[in-house]
Amino acid sequence: MIRPMSNPKTTVYGIPNCDTVKRARAWLTGHGIAHEFHDYKKQGVPEARLAAWSHTLGWEPLVNRKGTTWRKLDAAEQSRVQDAASAQALMLANPSVIKRPVVEWADGGLTVGFDPAQWQERA
Repeated sequence: MIRPMSNPKTTVYGIPNCDTVKRARAWLTGHGIAHEFHDYKKQGVPEARLAAWSHTLGWEPLVNRKGTTWRKLDAAEQSRVQDAASAQALMLANPSVIKRPVVEWADGGLTVGFDPAQWQERA
């Protein structure tokens, strides 16, 4: 089912040049799901939202340990990420380490990453 575009209530958080974010935004547009985009590079990481995501999902799914940013951190920095507080500090300092996109859906749901099959259930 394709919804008509209306006032955006779904918010996509990420970095505009990220291929996964591009695919996710294109998917939303293609399915008629109005959305806003929050650019970490220009608007920063909303600290209160990051804390809420961590509370809802746990901090582990938010830290992209497979990405380039994580791999470029030295072993000491990586080993310091052991709990929500240390993960949040790292994500605030290095927004590119946050798995993308984080989506706050109009229905109140929250997802991390782009999974077209999972998203199809929401459309």
